Order: sequence, then C-alpha cells, then structure tokens
Amino acid sequence: MMTPKSLQQLFDQGENISATLRDQLGVDHNTQEVIEKSYDIQTGSYIAALEKPSMLQHKADYTSEIARVILSLCQPHTILEAGVGEATTLQGVMQKLGDQISYHGFDISWSRLAYARRWLNTQKVSQPIFCTGDLFNIPYLDNTFDVVYTSHSIEPNRGDEKKILEELFRVTKNYLILLEPGYELCDDTARQRMDEHRYCRQLQQTALTLNYQVLRHELFPFSSNPQNPTAITIIKKNSSSTSHHRYIFACPKFKTPLLKIDENYFSEEALVVYPSLAGIPCLRIENGIFASKYQEIIEDST
Repeated sequence: MMTPKSLQQLFDQGENISATLRDQLGVDHNTQEVIEKSYDIQTGSYIAALEKPSMLQHKADYTSEIARVILSLCQPHTILEAGVGEATTLQGVMQKLGDQISYHGFDISWSRLAYARRWLNTQKVSQPIFCTGDLFNIPYLDNTFDVVYTSHSIEPNRGDEKKILEELFRVTKNYLILLEPGYELCDDTARQRMDEHRYCRQLQQTALTLNYQVLRHELFPFSSNPQNPTAITIIKKNSSSTSHHRYIFACPKFKTPLLKIDENYFSEEALVVYPSLAGIPCLRIENGIFASKYQEIIEDST
C-alpha cells in the first residue's frame, strides 16, 4: 500500500494520481477518497499555473464571462462556488462583480482552501467565507444562495451526477450554473479522454430527468484545454424563498443550522462537533466528532 507521502512524490514526478489511486484501491471510478487525496496532493498547482501569461489571460477571459452570465440572470446578493479549490476562478469573479456580494466557497480539500486564503490575501479582493464540504452533503441550508456555480468540480464524479445536481439545486435559491466538461458536445478524441479520466457526462439530461428548468446548455467560449472543452448549463429554480438565513452553515448530515461555539460548530440534531482548523470550518460528515455534551460543557466553563 502506497503512503500519501509516496503519492506526493509520484505527483511531483508527473504521474496521474487519480489513476494510481484507482489501481491501488481496485476501483474503476473516482471515489471520494480518490478525489480528496488526488486534489489535496496537487495543492498549489492551480495558483502556480497563473504565473504563465497564457493561463492568466485565459482565467481573466473565463471569469469575465462567468460574471457577465451571472449579471445577465440577476443581481445577486449571495454567491457560492461549489468545489472552489484554490479560488483562482472565484477570485476573478469577485474582481468583476465587486465586494457588495457575499461570496462563499467549499471544497473537499482543506489544503486547497488554506492555499486559497493565503493567496487571496495578496489579491485585491476581500476574503470569501470558506469551509470544507463535499458535493453530496453540502453544509448549507436549503435556498441559501442567489447563485450557485461550479467550475469543473463535478468533473471527476462520473456516475454520481444525479445526487450532486440534487444537492446543488437544494442550496441555490434562483440559479445554478454548471461549467463542466462538455461530453455530449465535443469530438470523439476529447470524449475518449474524458472516458479514461471518468469525467462527468449527461448533466443536461440528468437535470431534465429531475424536471429542472434548463435555460442553456452549450459549449462555453473559453476552455483551458481543447481536449476538455467546457460546457455551460444554466438551470433556473423557481424558489419562493425571500429570506436571508441567520445561520451561515448547516449540519451536512441533517441540513439543520450549526451553532458556533468556541470557534467550532455544533449540530444540535446530530450531537456532533465540527472543528475549525486554522480558521477554516471542517464540515464534511467525516470531520464530525460525536460529543453530545459539548454545548453543555463549553457553556458551563464560560
């Protein structure tokens, strides 16, 4: 069994960590363990890529178009990037839309969020609100955000498209924007590569099967890799909710509000404490510590 340290060394040598982990685990798809380890190990590579002028220009064009699309749909007060990674996309969107909006982002990898926060301190944007989380159990209440978008975060989750769309749709209030591999819209060569990497597909068809209102499904004008062309899928949600939630985070298991107690987050429903690591709340179900008397003990000690 390879250790995480040896996987890091393989990545540094240019190996495909996802494929290595799939072989090691004996699976033919990307499990949550495969996704978490492979993305966490490559932390820093997305920020480093911006040192290339061509990538920097691509990211400027890519995020400008995302911002334009959002403003063509609504004037949002709250935006969530699901699977925010190192925030190289969110940073550009924030620069284009301004700081009057409340921005949030979650990712399966704590390391990527920590790098994102450090890097954003060097940029001309305010800090968004980050937490760890996964696409299957998003740690927010129903109808929390005016706009939720993804940028190639559903990508490695082939086979789980329906579950993920249901969760993303649950937390958006008005619009869900998916920027993901355009499997049905690309040529055979690109499709073969997506098959090899187990990238997602049939997002439009899955949304229609769920009776969601799909406004757009077409190739996005900007893609960093011609062999992995981005498609944009815009889904409208006819929510009657007009409330702005008092609570920022929700229990990922029960979707009920979390109480912030002593810098950590307590679920009264699950009786679980979700810790905060270096100021980043860790809100995956796996991060929870069963501690039924946590609230009582902390309140008694203050």
